[in-house]
Amino acid sequence: MNVYDLKQSFISIFNESPERLFFAPGRINLIGEHTDYNGGKVFPLAITYGTYAYVKQRKDKKIRFASKNFSKSGIITASLDHLEKNNETEWVNYPIGVIHFLKESGYNIEDGFDVLFEGNIPNGAGLSSSASIEMATGVMVRELTGLSISQVELIKLCQRVENEFIGVNSGIMDQFAIGMGKLGQAIWLDCDTLEFEYAPIELEHEKIVIMNTNKRRELASSKYNERRAECEQALKIIQTYTEVESLGELSVAQLSDVKNWLDDLLLYRRVKHVVTENERTKQAYVSLKAGDLEQVGRLMNDSHQSLKEDYEVTGEELDTLAEFAQTQTGVIGARMTGAGFGGCAIAIVKTDDVEDFIKNTRRHYQDRIGYGPDFYVASVGDGAKEINIKGAEQTR
Repeated sequence: MNVYDLKQSFISIFNESPERLFFAPGRINLIGEHTDYNGGKVFPLAITYGTYAYVKQRKDKKIRFASKNFSKSGIITASLDHLEKNNETEWVNYPIGVIHFLKESGYNIEDGFDVLFEGNIPNGAGLSSSASIEMATGVMVRELTGLSISQVELIKLCQRVENEFIGVNSGIMDQFAIGMGKLGQAIWLDCDTLEFEYAPIELEHEKIVIMNTNKRRELASSKYNERRAECEQALKIIQTYTEVESLGELSVAQLSDVKNWLDDLLLYRRVKHVVTENERTKQAYVSLKAGDLEQVGRLMNDSHQSLKEDYEVTGEELDTLAEFAQTQTGVIGARMTGAGFGGCAIAIVKTDDVEDFIKNTRRHYQDRIGYGPDFYVASVGDGAKEINIKGAEQTR
């Protein structure tokens, strides 16, 4: 990302120079998929791809939004006194929703601003581009106006935007990983209590390769909400037999009882995934702390199989990438990441094998699916923050 070019675009669009620059990363999840909204454990990390926001404060109530990713939408104007969902331009509802909920929560925002966004996260790929723009907006507004809202409270507010303003019934993992990310660290998070631990992910001789299926996954219209409803239905039945607040409280040892309690095999398979994935996440945390990356890779492979067989959220494209990747030289582990139904898979690959891995996997996917995937070699980065403009422009 060239922030100097972004600054010149800001000047071209708004006829003025920006004052401050903010960034929020995307995220990948090493393991712990579809456990976040079930009160379970997840293990995400922030990546160095993300959303940049150049901004200049105004002296009135007007807010002007623009995005280089959606340049055809031009400048979209809103007012601090009238923040409603935009039915014509979808992307702008993420920043509008954040400002709307900040004001609704009692935070005083007196002046508007002009802001230009640009992200290098593939849109719709499952790397949390929506949570990235939410957190970029939240940190930007907090720092511009001096709001006394903590990072964790801002994370919770951005999840509300996703749930109540956008209409996607997602958990808190995406916003948390993006808000609390730390260079060289993965985050082991209890989504029920929000207790978390950092675990060093030491990739001295390995790279994280993100594999984009290039099959768009529109989360709001996908089967994501259907899976969540199935888990809620199963939980209600289980709660008539034992006292639990979430599926995340169940142990693997209890699965035989759960199978007896649920006369619906589909609901049992959904619960089985959540419970076993939760256990895999705990094991991955222990393994990563011990520096056992090989075991983390095996757990990643098992996770993908469970997501395919028991939770049924992968599909041909993700299976083609992940399952082929698992057979390749230098691959420690591979799985889908994100909500599924398209989007991305990830692989941990030994550095010396990355070039051949990408070439072979691209060819296999092209032959099987009929079009090519995209690949991104990612690093583990920091969470949402302000960036020093002079320093960023000097490194362009």
